[in-house]
Amino acid sequence: MIRTIFVVILIAIFLILTTPIRFILSKVAKNSPKAEAFYLKMAQACFRAVLVLSGTKVTVSGREHIPEYRPVLYVSNHRGFFDIVVGYPQVKGLCGFIAKKELRKVPLLSAYMEDLHCLFLDRENPREGLKTILEAIELVKAGHSMWICPEGTRSKTPEMLPFQEGSLKIATKSGCPIIPVAITGTDDVLEKHFPFIKSTKVTITFGHPIYVDELTREQQKTLGKFAQNEVQKLLDQAKGL
Repeated sequence: MIRTIFVVILIAIFLILTTPIRFILSKVAKNSPKAEAFYLKMAQACFRAVLVLSGTKVTVSGREHIPEYRPVLYVSNHRGFFDIVVGYPQVKGLCGFIAKKELRKVPLLSAYMEDLHCLFLDRENPREGLKTILEAIELVKAGHSMWICPEGTRSKTPEMLPFQEGSLKIATKSGCPIIPVAITGTDDVLEKHFPFIKSTKVTITFGHPIYVDELTREQQKTLGKFAQNEVQKLLDQAKGL
């Protein structure tokens, strides 16, 4: 219970204190890459502090596979809320992530997410969902990496849900490489005993880039399945299978 209280207080203080900073920067350096990089650094620092307070011990491998100077599409499995808390401090360069639309209703948090070019996906409205994917494509073309969990929702079993093919259009239409990401243990932090946060060990593994234009035509037609298989290989590796 104490861990949960500390984490909630930390996030609340972070959002309150950074709001005036973001307001000032929006006036003097609107849409500036330096301002966006500063927002990212602040978010990463906050998430690292959350990991410390929650007692989450993270093992990272394969980060060297992420290209340094070009946007990518991070494609990961989805285990729980802490997926992004674990993953976001590891990204290289400017990066937004695609979140469920319900987070748009959270005061202060949604505004900060928008400053980071995060997008909110309506999974129940195909037309709105397509608009979000098109926005993500334009952001990648402008130099922003994106992070998406193509399962669409959190799997409540050890197995992944099928990846949604439409979400991979972000890579095919923008020409960016896909970075498969495998995450284990994050559901043990919160979801398995919500609302209590538990100290635990998690892993995050980054795979080699997938360059869509180097795949066979058949692989390109079923890119979601191909990417999911790559994530599964990383999960098996992390579990020692």
